[in-house]
Amino acid sequence: MSFAEEQLDAAARGMAVDDLDARIEEQLEAERGKDLLRFSTAGSVDDGKSTLIGRLLYDSRNVYDDHVRAVTRDAAIDFAQLTDGLRAEREQGITIDVAYRYFSTAKRKFIIADTPGHEQYTRNMATGASTADVAIVLVDARKGILDQTRRHACIASLLGIPTVIAAINKMDLMEFSQEVFEQHRRDLEALAQRLEIPELIPVPVSALEGDNIVHRSQRMPWYTGQSLLGLLETVPLAIERAHAGLRFPVQRVLRPHQDFRGFAGQIAAGTVRPGDEVVALPSGFRTRVRSISTWDGELDVARAPQSVVLTLEDERDISRGEMIASASAPPHRTTRFEATVVWMHATPLRAGATYLLKHTSQTVRAHVAEIRSRIDVEHLEERGTDQLALNDIGRVVIETSRPLLADTYRESRSTGSLILIDSADNATAGAGMIRSITDAAETTTTVAQASGALITLGARPHLAAELESALLGTNVLVLRTRARGVRAELLAVARLGAVVLAESDTSGPVLLTTGDAGAAETHVLAGEQATEILNELQRLGAIPTGDTDDDAVTR
Repeated sequence: MSFAEEQLDAAARGMAVDDLDARIEEQLEAERGKDLLRFSTAGSVDDGKSTLIGRLLYDSRNVYDDHVRAVTRDAAIDFAQLTDGLRAEREQGITIDVAYRYFSTAKRKFIIADTPGHEQYTRNMATGASTADVAIVLVDARKGILDQTRRHACIASLLGIPTVIAAINKMDLMEFSQEVFEQHRRDLEALAQRLEIPELIPVPVSALEGDNIVHRSQRMPWYTGQSLLGLLETVPLAIERAHAGLRFPVQRVLRPHQDFRGFAGQIAAGTVRPGDEVVALPSGFRTRVRSISTWDGELDVARAPQSVVLTLEDERDISRGEMIASASAPPHRTTRFEATVVWMHATPLRAGATYLLKHTSQTVRAHVAEIRSRIDVEHLEERGTDQLALNDIGRVVIETSRPLLADTYRESRSTGSLILIDSADNATAGAGMIRSITDAAETTTTVAQASGALITLGARPHLAAELESALLGTNVLVLRTRARGVRAELLAVARLGAVVLAESDTSGPVLLTTGDAGAAETHVLAGEQATEILNELQRLGAIPTGDTDDDAVTR
């Protein structure tokens, strides 16, 4: 009898309300004390991922009766439809979007990400697997390893998932043959070795019949391992997030009154206690944690991935997008790094393209400096290329307009991952995992020493866009505007070190103005190429030249 059924039975027998409430609180407390395991499914189309998850939920008694009745036809349960929730999925019999399901057993809580198998939805698979501790890769026992199986296994490896369970499905159609299982096991282990997957566990299953899903199968006595659920209940949890150095991206500053300044966010990695020495980045200011606050009160210790409010012993101006980190093991400060990117946009990625880059709680402009290779999923080899098409995976070099506070993906998932956003349509263009980092030199920028300028462009939107992108790529403060009749105000902004790009609907020469409203100097520029205008800006001292006293600065 389930707990819900026990509640109804107790109510029918007249159990005291207080006793029933106490039972409920006891059950909830037990649930809160269980470990949480996140896992995803992967594999080629029609390998039976949704059926497997449906069978897992049904046999572990984690599906409501009305839901079961809704997917039962002619006394047969369509297990796949327990997770395929979109109308198009039910009509076509396929998975399109990532379906998340929560369930629990007596030993552990689980969050499932049921991901699609079609190649055109590879980006959805990468999204669903990005937070997983375990990946279940299905293989159809009749077909063996397919290209999409390799692609999903490759993504699981790139995402740093430590344990992959290879569920060799549809064993009922192969008469539960041990020989078939052993052949697929050898092929999968060879694939895991090439992809450097730390642990691969092969399991023969029949999702439709329920063999080795929740209970050990009696039809495969030659298999001596655990059932799928048994493995999920006992596989070690990934502990790297709590044992890494503290990474706390600031999401919001709380200032309810003048005596309180708190920094709200989610701990991306590590552990924090009151009294710990931390560093505020990018300023580099060192201080100690005064308190850790939550909705339920103050804590003596907080770990990833808890959301908390930190207060510091010293008053400092720390804003959203900045980071509070371990003073003994801070993250890298970088404007150039190499990343593995899963491309998700219909427009191919090419070197020289500019995107918005979202990393932790900050968004910056990013320039793709180089595309080094594309991973050939079929042969698991890297090949030279000049672009990445939709669903391609490749290695690229990215440069950012402002320094990121980052780690490699193997060191920390949260601070080693990023997304690229197309600024034209605000669509997610790619997901990236940082592989190697070039540290930015610890020197002060010369932007503040630049005089700034007002550039009157008239009706030249393409030139304005090109200048804006180039200036942002060199850490120059840029204001692009179509404001009229406010020349003095725009010059005042320029005197702060910014370059103001003033557009209008009128034609005329390109004008470059420096100085303030009382002593402005205006130059008529003969050239209308972005490179010529940038050179003139540097000659007049309106923007920094990029030269510093430190030869180690990496661009």
